[in-house]
Amino acid sequence: MNYSTGMKWVTALAEGFLAIPLLGGLFVVTSGYSVLGVMFVLHAITLLLSIREMQGKAASILGLVTSVVSAIPFIGWFMHLITAVALFLSAITSRRRVNM
Repeated sequence: MNYSTGMKWVTALAEGFLAIPLLGGLFVVTSGYSVLGVMFVLHAITLLLSIREMQGKAASILGLVTSVVSAIPFIGWFMHLITAVALFLSAITSRRRVNM
């Protein structure tokens, strides 16, 4: 497994946690929204690794957008959910491309 795939799994799990309706929102609010900044940095690192390893970039770009707009309550939940699914799919397909 390459580094970008590993980071996609990490960010997908984190986005999946943030997509849990009450628990994820409570975590974001109690952290003072700083967790969104951390997620932005993680998505940026994942994007740079994906570019370097010539892997899919769309899910990481979606993660960057999600980190910016997710301060809006219901839009944030929906974006975290969509981003988690996109990152999971991207991680699965990038693993297949590496193994082939």
